[in-house]
Amino acid sequence: MSEESAGVGSRVAQGRKLRGWTQARLSMETGLSTSLISAVEQGRRAATPAFIAASAKALRTSTAELLGQPFAPTSVEDRELHGAIALLRNELAAYDLADSEIEVRPVAALAAAAIEARHYRRDAAAPKLAALLPALLTETRVLVHRSHGHERDRAFVVLAELYYNVRSLAHKLGYVDLAASAVDRMTWAATASGDPLWIAASQFHRASLLTNGGDWKTALIFLEQCRAELEAALRAGADRDLIAWGGLHLQSGLAAARAGNRDLADSHLAEAEATAKRVGHDRDEVLVFGPTNAGIWSVALAVELMDGGEALKRADGLYIPPGTPRSRSGHHYIDLARAYLLHGDRAMVLDALHTAKNISPSLTRYHPMVHETIRVLARQDARRTDGIRGFAAWCGVSA
Repeated sequence: MSEESAGVGSRVAQGRKLRGWTQARLSMETGLSTSLISAVEQGRRAATPAFIAASAKALRTSTAELLGQPFAPTSVEDRELHGAIALLRNELAAYDLADSEIEVRPVAALAAAAIEARHYRRDAAAPKLAALLPALLTETRVLVHRSHGHERDRAFVVLAELYYNVRSLAHKLGYVDLAASAVDRMTWAATASGDPLWIAASQFHRASLLTNGGDWKTALIFLEQCRAELEAALRAGADRDLIAWGGLHLQSGLAAARAGNRDLADSHLAEAEATAKRVGHDRDEVLVFGPTNAGIWSVALAVELMDGGEALKRADGLYIPPGTPRSRSGHHYIDLARAYLLHGDRAMVLDALHTAKNISPSLTRYHPMVHETIRVLARQDARRTDGIRGFAAWCGVSA
């Protein structure tokens, strides 16, 4: 089997055999059932993020290695996207360096350009984001080191958001190491800015690194510490404090779900939903927290718990209003496809994936759970229909 056609299951099996482990030994090391390991290795079940993180940790490899990320470029647009990564990697390495030769615009102009980048991120417009980010990031970094006082604080806020965009793009393309570096830089810039909501956003993504790496207990402890710093301010009910509080609860819910703790995941979800009701709107531009996002996360957490029936129940009647970021609504339909596959409703899986593709093509094309879902769907479909083959080819998956 070629590297391009191999899925997570075949890579886990290869890694396990190289260590001389049986499926029973991998089960003992990960806490995953042998039946699940067998089903994933044979391509009968899609690997979940929790399965991937636990397996990577036990096999002493990375989640990116098991996912086969970054996926090989298959088009000119893909190559241009991946080409931006080298520029961004260099820029992150230069984060604390000034440059006397670069001309920079005032902070207000850079903030306006960062809002444009934000729109690209929220709409999962990866090619536009990749084209804009490198030069804008360099210019903002130079301004930070040239400015003082309030202007420097504002520049640091812009820089934190740009690092957030780097993290988003790198994560989408499967450059896990660069995404982690971007979170480190984002944390540095947010802390220097003193902006509470950007500090919370950096904490959210730092916890995400721990969760994606399988350190669920550490993520939960860290998030509890972060919320403790916010608790005293909640009584006043300021939007930014409520948004930070609710967003961090959602991230805790994800860590709990990946750990298989349904009660704890539901408890964090309930707190987030109650907080979203207090916020009462979806206008947050940083963590994108509000009633709609809490509803989307409620479906996602059920999928992470491998409960397709509950995920579909939560999705039933969920209204996603116009103006919802395409990155969020597209991700919802990817989760919905996973829920249908878990529930055994294969006919609806491809419909959900096509909806995700229509909403957010680049997000859908590069999402590793889409690749896993389409592989399992193709394996279960004895006729290998044109629809499945065509979607797999579009994703770059040899189904």
